[in-house]
Amino acid sequence: MRVPRINRIINYRQFSAKVGFVFDIDGVLLQGRTPIPGASEALKLLQKERIPFILLTNGGGILESAKAAFLSSVLEVDLSPSQLIQGHTLYKTLTSDYKKILAVGPPSVREVAESYGFEDVVHALDILHYNRKISPFATTCLEQIATDGKDNPNLDKTPFDAILVFTDSYDWGTDIQIISDILNSDGGMLNTKRDYSSTTPSVPIWFSANDLFWSNGYQLNRFAQGMFRVVNDRVYQELNGGCSLHDNLVGKPTSATFNYASHVLNHWDDIMNGTSPTQTVDPKLGIPPSSNKFKKVYMIGDNPYTDIIGAKTFGWETCLVRTGVYSPQDKLPCNPTMVVDSVLDAVKAALAEH
Repeated sequence: MRVPRINRIINYRQFSAKVGFVFDIDGVLLQGRTPIPGASEALKLLQKERIPFILLTNGGGILESAKAAFLSSVLEVDLSPSQLIQGHTLYKTLTSDYKKILAVGPPSVREVAESYGFEDVVHALDILHYNRKISPFATTCLEQIATDGKDNPNLDKTPFDAILVFTDSYDWGTDIQIISDILNSDGGMLNTKRDYSSTTPSVPIWFSANDLFWSNGYQLNRFAQGMFRVVNDRVYQELNGGCSLHDNLVGKPTSATFNYASHVLNHWDDIMNGTSPTQTVDPKLGIPPSSNKFKKVYMIGDNPYTDIIGAKTFGWETCLVRTGVYSPQDKLPCNPTMVVDSVLDAVKAALAEH
């Protein structure tokens, strides 16, 4: 690991090898909804030099097109949805496996799931609308249940095929109760309970991130989806004689997500060069690209346990920034290529090597 010097003059146009960049968002480009100093400049520099880059976040909860539009606005950089991978973007690969799903997250995840092609999307608000007693201490007001909860004639008549956690829960108590009910149901049917314990739940559950914490601008890091996963596992153990929950995980640091990102980075390079016939790419889950266009890819992130270890294991260069969850007192799971103060410092230092 090195701390690079970045104050020397760099001729960016003289590259000896093809390079690409992958950026985390929270703690790297943004603190909450506020741009981190130098973030916009870093992306504009790469655009000026026609160096391909994509954004890879474990966050989500809204359409990729909406997220790209928001980022374009706040960062004052033109970004395409084709450059963005959210934690749940990989769920697009599951639509042929599951028909009826419980989509966990804010009400907006219903639209996301439906845009991916899932046929029967159920949200916790639908279940509260069906029977408020299922979660007697729900923090959701009756007005929101009436507005966002939908009547679903199949709610208690057909089984759930899977539970997909799209992003952070907005009501942990309600979501954990409903998730537990379905995981321990009789074949995925609502209002039922199986009569045995097992590490295998009645329906599969997927999480789209494993970050325990995230940086939102508050002085202390806040719980993230990974902590929600921990709590769900602990509840499941209590109900299953100590058996741990067998779940499924995408998002950083999983190899499935980095394989997917590699496909997207290659495709964005094709779009930039005018050699791609489409604006979208639909790789299969866990399948690596048939070829690698880049001699080096730099992952710039703030979380050593997701961004850095995931990228390093995948064979990418890693740039750890000090603007997010990482603290110098933290024990690192691996040595990053470099540790720098900001995303702009990371981009300049990486380009200086070429």
